[in-house]
Amino acid sequence: MGPDAAALRAGCSAEVEVDVCVVGGGPAGLTLALLMLRSGARVALVERSNTLERAYRGEILQPGGQQLLAALGVLDGARARGCHEHDGFRLEEHGRILIEGDYRRLPGPFNCLLSLPQRHLLAELLLRCRAHPAFVCLTGSKVNGLVEEAGVVRGVVCSGAGGEPGGRVVRAQCVVGADGRYSTVRRLAGIPYDRVDLFDQDVLWFKLTAGATRTVRILRAGGSPVLAYTSFPDRVQLGWTLPHRGYRKLASRGFEYVKDRIRASVPQYAEAVEEQIGGFKDLSLLDVFAGSARQWARDGLLLIGDSAHTHSPIGAQGINLAIQDAVAAHPVLCEGLRRRDLSARFLTPLVVRRQRETGKMTKLQLMQSRMMLSTGRLSGIVRPKAAMLVSRTPPYRSVLRRIAYGDRGVEVRHDLFRDTETAPA
Repeated sequence: MGPDAAALRAGCSAEVEVDVCVVGGGPAGLTLALLMLRSGARVALVERSNTLERAYRGEILQPGGQQLLAALGVLDGARARGCHEHDGFRLEEHGRILIEGDYRRLPGPFNCLLSLPQRHLLAELLLRCRAHPAFVCLTGSKVNGLVEEAGVVRGVVCSGAGGEPGGRVVRAQCVVGADGRYSTVRRLAGIPYDRVDLFDQDVLWFKLTAGATRTVRILRAGGSPVLAYTSFPDRVQLGWTLPHRGYRKLASRGFEYVKDRIRASVPQYAEAVEEQIGGFKDLSLLDVFAGSARQWARDGLLLIGDSAHTHSPIGAQGINLAIQDAVAAHPVLCEGLRRRDLSARFLTPLVVRRQRETGKMTKLQLMQSRMMLSTGRLSGIVRPKAAMLVSRTPPYRSVLRRIAYGDRGVEVRHDLFRDTETAPA
């Protein structure tokens, strides 16, 4: 344990001992927490936010993610809170359909793209976690240091939950960093992160009240391409793509100029943009990049989800991959707890498998980005012909299944579950 963490620990007023400490209450962290609780482990969740009512961008669940959440028993409850089904996705250029990914032709019952607000999914996962007596929920807690003994991570030091002045030490056999692309756990562990700007776009997100559609669309109308899909309850989520790092120059010309550019890019929503987008506060910029931590595991530490690997929003893979990380990690952590071995060496086969899968998805996303979002005179000539040709080939149908399901070998291990859940409050 480093000197800063030691000083923090010395001032703490409480200590918690669990089997697994999950840092980050997003899809990856809460999915893994619930899986481990159902397998009889003692789990602490450390989450910086006090509430689920915060800004989220990713909402689309691919069939693979839906299937895993259904097997975990939380999909129906999350859907009941509100969602919207999409039949597939389209690439449209000046009203002409170039590519149509028809998900209804995939095997049911998960043959759709599901627009599901993250707060609905997280609320259902958290509800189920709280039904386990062995769950310790430390919301409103910020991780300030790692507890390390002879180079092995043994827990975290965090600020007091609920305003406790002294904070807490959470001791665990394994700490799981699931705290996002700018992971505090990764930084405290001294693990370098390699950012790769494979994608030459950033995305400016905003929502409009507009009529529902049944398809996730990439719209090209002469301006920058726009991602559009219906978001619960009656909103359309739009992502306006921009040249990477180009927003500052654009914004320097004033809000009305930016607004005019948006209206030109989505003429079918121009009136709604004029009425509902009143200032820069209504817009949210996402810096699009791919990247990976150089290590996904240390002795006593595992990184999953965006903490380990970051992806572009195109292809809606972020939540899918995060959930698959959690499901793949579950049996490995159960075995590691049984053996009392959660060393980096023991975790390496899991890491290698997930690195292979996420690497494949990054390549697919890059291919999609070049096909759907590229700009320039040459791409404008080539894209329509190439898109229509590619979308009619058997390899494209295979790619569509890979995008939809990911690693089909990742399955929820019900045989590891124990009956530890009480009726949700």
